[in-house]
Amino acid sequence: MAIRGQDIRQAKALLREGELVAIPTETVYGLAGNAFNPHAVASIYEVKNRPTFNPLITHTDRLEKAAGYVQSVPPLAKKLAETFWPGPLTLLLPKATSLPDLVTAGSDLVAVRIPQHPLTLSLLQQLDFPLAAPSANPFGYISPTTAEHVSEQLGSKIAYILDGGACSVGIESTIVGVEDDTIVVYRLGGISTEDLQQVSQRVRMHEGQRHEMPTAPGMLKSHYAPARKVIIGNLSELILRYDPERTALISFRNLHPQIPEAHQRVLSASGDLNEAAQQLFSALRQLDKLPVEVILAEFVPNYGLGRAINDRLTRASA
Repeated sequence: MAIRGQDIRQAKALLREGELVAIPTETVYGLAGNAFNPHAVASIYEVKNRPTFNPLITHTDRLEKAAGYVQSVPPLAKKLAETFWPGPLTLLLPKATSLPDLVTAGSDLVAVRIPQHPLTLSLLQQLDFPLAAPSANPFGYISPTTAEHVSEQLGSKIAYILDGGACSVGIESTIVGVEDDTIVVYRLGGISTEDLQQVSQRVRMHEGQRHEMPTAPGMLKSHYAPARKVIIGNLSELILRYDPERTALISFRNLHPQIPEAHQRVLSASGDLNEAAQQLFSALRQLDKLPVEVILAEFVPNYGLGRAINDRLTRASA
């Protein structure tokens, strides 16, 4: 089983040897390997059982480093980086030839970001290569937000888990590209569209967001899914259709007396979308372990981080 700890030197040594290490970020835990090492990148796909047509995000610690992995950084992209890095924003930019094609699944664009977590930032500062790192879970399953989640599912396949505690954001980064003066959102995430509009009022969703050959990570229609079937709708109506003892429930703010309380998870009793985002993946994991047949869920208010939460629920139910 993987060792869990906070030894950056050990993590650095393993990564330099081409091994994989799970790393904490503010969004979710990543399964990291040397992005310049094709063998390490191939191992990421193998360990996750991830299709090689699904690109990876490249992580680094400074904008100056990130600029070396792309052909150019347009002015609007630079402004976004200066505003939100370190943080849960990923930029999709033309790839430099120094990065293996396997990192981008053959695309001419690379997804790059600077994560906001002190342990991982310290690690990245000590490396002379970027880290390719998708979420540290089997492909398609719920993303991990604690070291324990990683250990449960990938602990037998990797050597080390850098334990940085629970992720503060809890859902993946927002992925954007730029077209002239327009921000194009490829994946909703930890930076809301309202946040992006503080940089440019011209923000639009990418038309092919659920394309089967994704341009960016996290765009597949079915993703972030538990083993149990997830059904989204009006909970008061849905509850009437299922055996309460075989049903689990995720609500935004309220418990429902018809379902055993142990089978329920409330994302935020106070209605805080940031708290709801932080709790979402843990709630799905906990309920997926129960002896139930179905997980019922409801959408949260569809603004701010609520859009990203609803996106993840939709993909979990696809």
